[in-house]
Amino acid sequence: MKRILFCAIFALGAMLVALPAHAQFTIDRVEAKKESIQFQTADTLKQTAADMEYFSRARYRAERAAIRKERNTLEITSGLQGTLTSYNDPWVDVSGGDNSIAIVANLYLYHKFTKNLFSVETKFEGKFGYNRMKVEMPIFDAAGDPVVDEAGNQVMDRDGIWFKNQDEFAVQISPSWKMSKNWSYGATLKFRTQIANGYVSRTEQERKDLKSSFMTPGYLDLSIGLKYACPSKKVPIKLDLSPLALSAVYANNSWIRREQHDADGNRIKKAFNYGIEDPDKSSKYEGGSSIQIDFDRTFGKNEYLRYRTTLFSFWGWITNLGLDNKVRKWDDYKQALEEWDGNIKHKPRLPIHPTVRWENTIDIKATKFLTTSISFQLYYNRAQNTSIQTKTLLSVGLSYTFKNK
Repeated sequence: MKRILFCAIFALGAMLVALPAHAQFTIDRVEAKKESIQFQTADTLKQTAADMEYFSRARYRAERAAIRKERNTLEITSGLQGTLTSYNDPWVDVSGGDNSIAIVANLYLYHKFTKNLFSVETKFEGKFGYNRMKVEMPIFDAAGDPVVDEAGNQVMDRDGIWFKNQDEFAVQISPSWKMSKNWSYGATLKFRTQIANGYVSRTEQERKDLKSSFMTPGYLDLSIGLKYACPSKKVPIKLDLSPLALSAVYANNSWIRREQHDADGNRIKKAFNYGIEDPDKSSKYEGGSSIQIDFDRTFGKNEYLRYRTTLFSFWGWITNLGLDNKVRKWDDYKQALEEWDGNIKHKPRLPIHPTVRWENTIDIKATKFLTTSISFQLYYNRAQNTSIQTKTLLSVGLSYTFKNK
């Protein structure tokens, strides 16, 4: 009976779950209250300024690079020229000839910094060259005596010897302050010397034959005055007028500066004092005035031709005023020199003559990297040599120029 009742209740519950269910909801009508909305005017609102500027590192770098390029002018030119001539022995036996090598390297740097009215120019120019040729040299035995053949002739040997043909570097620094469009006042400092040792000749390269080395000689020029720059690009002349100037000569190597003798008192080397007459002194300073004229121009659309020249002259009139034992006439000077007692303080001296140095360089570009260079220098310094000194060099080789403008 209980089992029947339980089954009936279970069946009734299952039927209720399976039948669908329905529900009904009623929503009352709601009416919203109407209200007017008013906006405040701009005068009554609080205003806040918004700054949209920000720091950009990329923009800062670009601006600084543009300023540097505007203020700085840079030019670097480097070149390497050389020639090679070679013959074999059969050619030399029949037609003659000498094997030779010549190499010349040069470097030119120009930099100008400008800020407002102030500017400073820096120039550096260096040239260094060696050549090698075969020359006949006498042969000596172990005792130092010359070797002779059966006929009594001295035996010679042909040997290749290196000898420098170019050696000079110069630095010039010129700060200035602009006064007007073309005129400025400032100073110029120039220094030049050489690097390697120089000897009397190709076959005389022992210590007793030494005639020049680093800072023997060395030259220093300092001048203060007015500067003029021509505004025309076709005639880019620069003129330096210096009423006050200093010229100095250095010869630091005492072996070169003094006359050398052997143990028997025989002279083995003459003195190369470069105008420094007192052997106990290694430098000489002169005061006076100087003038310098510079010209630098390129020709052609592709700048295939460039001509540079510098003419510099110094006159030591200030030193002339206080010069001791001064003799004006050349004949009187020779007579006074013959009567000289040997004391360096009593030695007669001629008045200081103006020195002149004229440098010319012509560069002809065949291509971007192939250049022909012609260099000519003229130098007059009576304290060192009564004659005019000249030097000419023609070279063809590789050359490259970098410019930032």
